[in-house]
This record gives sequence, C-alpha cells and structure tokens, in this order.
Amino acid sequence: MRHSQTTEIFFELLSNLIVGAMINKTLFLLFVSIMAISYSCVKPPETIQSDVVINELLPINRSTAPDQYGEYDDWIELYNLSGSAIDISGYFLSDDNDQYTKWEIPSGTTIQGNGFLIIWADGDSTQVGLHTNFKLSSLGEDVLLSSPDGTLLDEITYPAQTIELSYSRNPDGTGKLLWQTPTYNRSNNLSK
Repeated sequence: MRHSQTTEIFFELLSNLIVGAMINKTLFLLFVSIMAISYSCVKPPETIQSDVVINELLPINRSTAPDQYGEYDDWIELYNLSGSAIDISGYFLSDDNDQYTKWEIPSGTTIQGNGFLIIWADGDSTQVGLHTNFKLSSLGEDVLLSSPDGTLLDEITYPAQTIELSYSRNPDGTGKLLWQTPTYNRSNNLSK
C-alpha cells in the first residue's frame, strides 16, 4: 500500500470519527436541551388558597408553654382566616416533602373563626390529644399542611434556630414569616 493511500484512509477514518463525534455531541446536546425544557415545564406542587394556614411554629420549646402532660415540646399553630369555625378532621401535617400525609389530624378537630389551634410536634402520637408522629428540627426543615385528599394547602420552610423563638406570620395568617418571641395560642401581630 502506498503512503498516499494510507494517508487517504487515515484521513477518511479520522473524518468519520469526527462526524460521528459531532453527531453524538449533537444528540447529547439535543437530549440535554429536551430534558432542561421538560424539567422547566414541570411545576413544583403549589399551595391552593385555604382558610386554614400554618401561623407559627416553635422548634425549641424550653419554657414557653407545656402540653397537657407538663412537657415542653415543639409545637405548630394553625390559624383560621375565616370568620366561621372549620372542621379540620382528616387534614394532614408533615415534615416530609415526599409524604404530605404523614400525620392525620384526628376526627372532631375544629378551629374557631379567626382562631388558633396548637398541635404538639413531639413525635409521640400515643399521647391523648393533638400530638404528631414527628418532631420539629432545630436545624430547619419544611412543615406542610394538606387537605384530606392530600392537596398541599400551606408550606413553611424555616431555617436553623438555636434559641427559643418562634417562626411566625405577622400579621396572622398572611404576613411575612419572621423569628419573634413566641405568641402561643394568640395573635402574632406585633402591633396588638
């Protein structure tokens, strides 16, 4: 085989490799583009308008308020934005974005109009009353409220905390979340 034929074959093979690599690169870029577009079209779960919201939570409770057993446990406060009582039997609370239905609010649980309801996040659902099967983390996490059909109604993501402050909506039910002195079972509004 002559040198020119060898060179010609070499360049033909090189050309085929380059074309193949370009096709593979093009296919790869096309795949990445399609994935990026499809991912951007998938919306995260959105909350729907609800009269019941998470109003306040206390991930470190050393002295604010004890439960009916005298234990200073973490707590979550729900608030009813409407003027009428709402039965929240069968609603759910969770600290897990993959499991909205982690703890079910017991039958017969009602929140009065413009009222508050404390639920103990102590991980001891064997106790009588409103005691979840999870605790709040002082390192920060999500707290989710869902309807009986599992629809997300409210979600709060709170950051790490080391002192006894509550993460609260101010004004109640609709306001910006901020760390403040706990207002156990009463209004968070600093102006009140």
